[in-house]
Amino acid sequence: MEKILDIIEGISYEKGLPIESVMEVVKESVIKVAQQTLDSKILYDAEINKKNKTLHLYQVISVCGDDDETKEDKEHYIPLSEARKHDSEIKVGDELRYELSLENMNRSAVNTLFRELEFRIQRLVETQLFDKYKAQIGKIVSGNVVRIDDLGNTFVEIDEIRAVLPKKNRIKGEEFRVGQVIGAVLKYVGIDKQNGISIELSRTTPKMLEELLRLEVPEIKDGEVEIVACARIPGERAKVALKTDSMKVDPVGATVGVKGVRINAVSKELKNESIDCIEFSNQPEIYIARALSPALIVSVVVEDKKAVVSISSEQKPKAIGKNGINVRLASMLTGYEIELKEIDHGALADGQTKEPEKSNLDILSSLFKE
Repeated sequence: MEKILDIIEGISYEKGLPIESVMEVVKESVIKVAQQTLDSKILYDAEINKKNKTLHLYQVISVCGDDDETKEDKEHYIPLSEARKHDSEIKVGDELRYELSLENMNRSAVNTLFRELEFRIQRLVETQLFDKYKAQIGKIVSGNVVRIDDLGNTFVEIDEIRAVLPKKNRIKGEEFRVGQVIGAVLKYVGIDKQNGISIELSRTTPKMLEELLRLEVPEIKDGEVEIVACARIPGERAKVALKTDSMKVDPVGATVGVKGVRINAVSKELKNESIDCIEFSNQPEIYIARALSPALIVSVVVEDKKAVVSISSEQKPKAIGKNGINVRLASMLTGYEIELKEIDHGALADGQTKEPEKSNLDILSSLFKE
């Protein structure tokens, strides 16, 4: 154990670990091996002398009263009268420490110590990596594709670790090749003693769209424009609700960009997913009507978490969308169950009064202002 601090510093530098953490691992390993190979009944402690760069192992014995029954446990306790032969000022409850020679360790103990150190250092490295990637959950990471298995799962090497992009988390129709650099959202990070760290990636979560928008739109990155909600049917269509507190910024225009350059860049990364940007409103009726764009809505009546939307027969197909995709996304975005109610044009034309027509015009105009 001579010059142990030099060894610790070497491990710390090589593995990128804090030196204090490596020191604790070394001390814990020496104590454990001492319990296994010297005497399991003894209470041990270990210290590293930074000046001499050496490690010392001690037996720790607590001081008890002369009449205390625990004095018979000589491995752990020493009577006060006997302890004062070593230190005249010692008190009950204090501890005496006797240094043990590490030279008494046999080859088997040394091999055990080596394996214990190797195991604990590896756990320390994994824990540090776990904490690092745990902090990045929900963020986009990128890496090289190193393997694609028979089930279609894609394995990606990200810096010093390998992650998996399951087939279910891949946009339909996407194909990757070995060596290709891809980006995905870090969805899950786990760790266990048997398999170490496991990282799951995803390209289908709404978080992927949100993070791409943050990367592409400076106003979102800077906090001028806020993403309130996001809903996706991966690879097909998505809706994003945006808002801003600044009167000088148009949240939708800033996100779409000049001639759609910003939103098109995001769409291209998501296999040409169609992305609708709408302005959020605190009024649920207006919010729901905007979410159903490009359809024009006559009226919206909200009851609890259900919205009954009146719409003309011409606009209904737009509101529903191909295979019901538009109304599903609007429901996902707003959090309301949306029921479409088709209005009979004949009934509108033959209505008893013109007041409903005026009301409908008012509702349409309200869609463009708060």
